Amino acid sequence: MFALQSLQTPEGEESPSPTSYIPNILPCRVHHDGPVGSLQRYWKPAANETGDSQTTHFRGRKLCGRRVAVPKGYQGVVVTPTDRVLPSSSSEKDLEGILDISSTTDGERDEPVKVLEKQATFQEFVVWGHEALPAADDPFIKGVEEWIQFAETVRELLNQDQNGRRIAMLGDIDGQQGLLMAERAAFATESLKMLQAFHAAITRVKNLGDNDIYRWYMASSGPSNNGYIAPIPDLKLNLIWPCTEQHIKKYSSQPVRMVTETPEIYRNRVRPYMNKKREEGRLNWVFNILEGRTEQEDVIMRDTSHGPQDGFMVLPDLNWDRKTMGSLHLLALVERRDIWSLRDLRKHHIPWLQYLRRRLLEATVKMFPELEGDQLKLYVHSTGVQSADPIEYICEDQPTYYHFHVHIVNVMLEAGATQATGKAFGLENIISQLETIAGGEDAGMMDVSLSYFLGESSELWTNIFGPLKRGEKPDV
Repeated sequence: MFALQSLQTPEGEESPSPTSYIPNILPCRVHHDGPVGSLQRYWKPAANETGDSQTTHFRGRKLCGRRVAVPKGYQGVVVTPTDRVLPSSSSEKDLEGILDISSTTDGERDEPVKVLEKQATFQEFVVWGHEALPAADDPFIKGVEEWIQFAETVRELLNQDQNGRRIAMLGDIDGQQGLLMAERAAFATESLKMLQAFHAAITRVKNLGDNDIYRWYMASSGPSNNGYIAPIPDLKLNLIWPCTEQHIKKYSSQPVRMVTETPEIYRNRVRPYMNKKREEGRLNWVFNILEGRTEQEDVIMRDTSHGPQDGFMVLPDLNWDRKTMGSLHLLALVERRDIWSLRDLRKHHIPWLQYLRRRLLEATVKMFPELEGDQLKLYVHSTGVQSADPIEYICEDQPTYYHFHVHIVNVMLEAGATQATGKAFGLENIISQLETIAGGEDAGMMDVSLSYFLGESSELWTNIFGPLKRGEKPDV
């Protein structure tokens, strides 16, 4: 965070109006910072007949310069950093004449406000090129002639993706409509040094919460080492510590395979595997929430009207920003612990599932009245995709935890891997399938074959489906 202040005299008073200059942007690097006593000896630009361009020679090289005017309503300023800090207790009168360029939205200042001292002003500058005038698409020229104009006339946000990484805006340039699509660049991952540099650049880390071995934070990746810019939180950090080999496999890049889980494979291979994982105590974070030990401030609804055993609660998915309705993502955790996955759903569960669906839709629409019931999608996962951890609540490729839950999302939410075919099963479709399955009240989803895809590092693939494909005995 910084503030712009007029030049001070040695007595601490404001100096007269600053001098006006014409800055020059050179296509070279000058290894000098400070005054030059004999400037005219090295720098003699000559204007052309129309006055919109200049030529000169510097160190034997011909340079051609294009004059660029600062847009109306703006003023260019030459500043130098100081060691002064704006007092945090300054009153509005104390701030008179000081331009606070980057104040916080809630009126609080998390970092000292450093003072930049105004040395000079300018209404135009010159961009120089080697041998020829800089093109119209030069970044300095375009930044002034187009981007500032567009920034002034942006009038509508047309679209934003679920993670806020891409936006589309509508505005005007020279009286004509223009569309601007902006997307955040990918992380630089070419080397370990780049990853270490990225980690070292993270600042202003703020803890948002924790549950068992999981922690999540907001942080900034912007410049802050000079102390004059307060970086805006632009990173969501999730920390698993201490992590297991299962976590490492889950978050590692891996090929995927399509598998079919028959009733026999589920009963003889997958179900024992699921039981083993549950006995390892990896559901602690789920039980912490259900038993009221953590994250209770985030609970949107708790319902026991269908009976204490059939109760459930709803809370936001931690990847949702809790503001953007287009990317709404909630999670319903059921109280009962005898239903590990959709495989445990039977025909006698139909009334409970119908009640669950109705109450989830009612509660979500009541909590977020800007949405209607037909704008919501409810789904559950196959046995190959279960809750991974409270950071994501859902596992992309590997089953790590098994506790039945329902995802409530806006139908506009972009379908990622966990909503893909073979991963997500619509709650309405499951109810319909149970209604049509032949058999008595105990018939259910354990009697059908399910197809889904798995990562090759998943234990379901390495221990069960991989050996079955090779004609070997699975290791459960």
